[in-house]
Amino acid sequence: MQAAPGDPTTATATRAPSALPSTLFVRPPTVAGALRALEELLMRRGQRTARRNAWTAVLEDRRRARDRREAQHLLEAAAAPGPQAT
Repeated sequence: MQAAPGDPTTATATRAPSALPSTLFVRPPTVAGALRALEELLMRRGQRTARRNAWTAVLEDRRRARDRREAQHLLEAAAAPGPQAT
């Protein structure tokens, strides 16, 4: 009697041996790993907005620092004795 082509009993007899060692251990997924993957999936779109907001904040901080330096120079010039150069 000949087995059908889709018969699982013949598939195991003709299958080539696996290239992977039989001692390979795969860890089961953890809750933390699943949550990390879910967060990554959900936050992917928001990362572009977050980066844009962060860059805007950096530019705003630089502008404030420049304004502070200018104000400091003006205060020092006003407090210095001698002729006032305006």
